[in-house]
Amino acid sequence: MSLRSLVVGPARRAGFALPCAAALAWSLLGAGCGTGEGAPPPGGGGPLPGDAGPSPDDGGSPDAPACPEAASVDVTVENARGALAGTLEVPAGCGPFPAVVIIPGSGPTDRDGNQAAAGLLADSYKLLAEGLRDRGIASVRYDKAGIGGSVSAAPRAEQEMRFEMGADDAALWVEELRADGRFATVTVVGHSEGSLLGMLVAARTDVDGYVSIAGAGRPIGDVLREQLAGALQQDEALLEAANGILDQLELGQPVEDVPASLMSVFRPSVQPYVISWMKYDPAAEIQALAAPVLIVQGTTDIQVKVEDAELLARARPDAELVVVEGMSHTLKAATLSAASQNAAYSDPSLPVVPRLLEALEAFIPAE
Repeated sequence: MSLRSLVVGPARRAGFALPCAAALAWSLLGAGCGTGEGAPPPGGGGPLPGDAGPSPDDGGSPDAPACPEAASVDVTVENARGALAGTLEVPAGCGPFPAVVIIPGSGPTDRDGNQAAAGLLADSYKLLAEGLRDRGIASVRYDKAGIGGSVSAAPRAEQEMRFEMGADDAALWVEELRADGRFATVTVVGHSEGSLLGMLVAARTDVDGYVSIAGAGRPIGDVLREQLAGALQQDEALLEAANGILDQLELGQPVEDVPASLMSVFRPSVQPYVISWMKYDPAAEIQALAAPVLIVQGTTDIQVKVEDAELLARARPDAELVVVEGMSHTLKAATLSAASQNAAYSDPSLPVVPRLLEALEAFIPAE
């Protein structure tokens, strides 16, 4: 999800650093990035707690207990391989509340939006969830499969990973929130790579809204070509080789002969994941959604451009587009200076931009 989502070791040995999309979500099993060091402990051992607090109808009874305080609860769901661990934030009150599923971006990202091994310690999703909670909106955020408390939920081998698995996992959380009587509506909020995953979830599950935050408006092959052109601008031969590999992968053809300096990105074990990702065009996917759509993009995001958000908005003319001045990829205020961007990626004390919370609060349906 960030510039620090690098395949650190191989890229350094190759003499260049690949940006986020080039490191990609195929680092989910921790290849080159560790497996969620510093991630929160596994969530609780059961379903989302559905019996906290009285029902709204009891609020007027003099003998009814007071509505509960805000709560942060460890929760789990099970996919076909193991447990996915997350945190449920519930606002103070009796509800029913609107709720969101926060779908994380690429790389070995934990429920709070961090990648400790890569130096990404911004707490972006934790701060987002707490900000929504304080505005009366519940949320679930979770460790990606293979990370933190969700280690058992990942395939046993990297070559078994597929892009759609991320959407399958997010859909489980949507279903759990739907089954919990405290939540009146469910909206999916996808950040970065999670934007496209959120589209897949919204297309096949019962959701009341869909939000893209810093989501690409182009297929991943186009994004990779652009990012690799910047990373490899001093090595034309290597860039030509990388583009040739991308051409083949887009045709669904695995590549055996990969230059050593590109193995961190195109190693054979990760190619099935890349091929599965390349099948999707975000502009086409967002156009097909039935749910209302909000598209949010920051102007100082060095990972995703405002033009990407505009591409999504053109594909979905009825969507609401909110461009947040001065918001970085980690949802925090930043300029384009290196020092400011580094702080946005590494300082958990910096808040998320209030305008983002305002836009979400205004869009998320209450009932």
